[in-house]
Amino acid sequence: MLVLVSLCQAQKSASKPKALLLPISKDPSTVQYITRLNFGTPSVPKTLVVDLGGRYTWIDCAEGYKSSTYKPGICGSAPCSLAESDGCNKCLSAPKPGCTTKNSICVINPENTVTEHVDFGELAMDKISLQSTDGSKPGPLDSVSDFIFSCATDMLVIDFARGAKGMLGLGRNPVGLPTQLASAFGGGFRHKFAICLPSKPKTNGVIFFGDSPYIFHQIDNKSMTIDVSSLPRLAYTKLYINPVSTAGASRKGEQSTEYFVRPKTDSHKLDPAFHQQQGIRWNKNKHTFDEAFFANWNESRVKPVKPFKDCYTATVRTPLGVAVPDLAFVFENNVKWDIYGANSMVEISRDVHCLGFLDGGSNPRTSIVIGAHQLEDNLLQFDLAASKLAFTETLL
Repeated sequence: MLVLVSLCQAQKSASKPKALLLPISKDPSTVQYITRLNFGTPSVPKTLVVDLGGRYTWIDCAEGYKSSTYKPGICGSAPCSLAESDGCNKCLSAPKPGCTTKNSICVINPENTVTEHVDFGELAMDKISLQSTDGSKPGPLDSVSDFIFSCATDMLVIDFARGAKGMLGLGRNPVGLPTQLASAFGGGFRHKFAICLPSKPKTNGVIFFGDSPYIFHQIDNKSMTIDVSSLPRLAYTKLYINPVSTAGASRKGEQSTEYFVRPKTDSHKLDPAFHQQQGIRWNKNKHTFDEAFFANWNESRVKPVKPFKDCYTATVRTPLGVAVPDLAFVFENNVKWDIYGANSMVEISRDVHCLGFLDGGSNPRTSIVIGAHQLEDNLLQFDLAASKLAFTETLL
């Protein structure tokens, strides 16, 4: 069960935007999805890896973090309670973010979900700012004071895209960014967000916080736009809370902050930060993948390219990717999410593509993980107030 957003400590903003946005880009080297969020006073943009299921936002504060509006999280304070602090730590080093007071500071443990490494971190608060939007064009920056995040050390910033200094946590909990924004801007700001991941480094993706419309330019005619939220093919399914944490380190009884939906058989989670481009992680102990998928496909199998096992030549292309049989996830009430070649096959080279499925291992945390490659060029709206997920088919 979610803590009510009115409990959030982020201070309310004087302005009342209906929606905010953050741009997303795809790093070509790591295939991670990155964004930039403005922190502190004076405002400094920080490059962060997008973590859809992250419990909270964390950044490396060890060097170069200077802000006149920074506040440490004092043990026993309301922000520490809201973040479900893991304990307290005495500030013994020289004054710096995370160590600016003689009082004990509460500890929350940030996780690098790329490497699955969990490290020590301290709760912090500072001003952040994001761009407002009416859904079709950007507006002025809006700020939130006392945004709760974790100050981590540079030991946690491993295997990130160049320049990235932390992770943007969009998880389903009181200190996830969507909940803090909804609390800060009041009842007129809807407790929801929508995300569209870019498939190519030179194209733009976006995260919308708050209400629609979501206006996109058409690929073949930039002068024409379409409100994706009004598409008749926008489908809905219920979001579920997993009562068992899927984080790398958790307390007994802690719920997962990741997003789960229920198909006709098992639970699926949506988590682009954990598996960046690596496709669908599939528990072969519970599922078998039907080789009939390729039975009528006249392409040659080639040597596997790690981490994938099923790789093929691919010569026939369509606007929806290489020409392969379509896949579909079927959720409750027969709601179907169709997946075409652009999202089912991972391009290794011009002529080689691999099926974007991975062996989940003998003891996976969930039976199926839907990877970021399947989400690219699709719009997904997470309505936390109504506990439902809306999604399009590919916008290509």
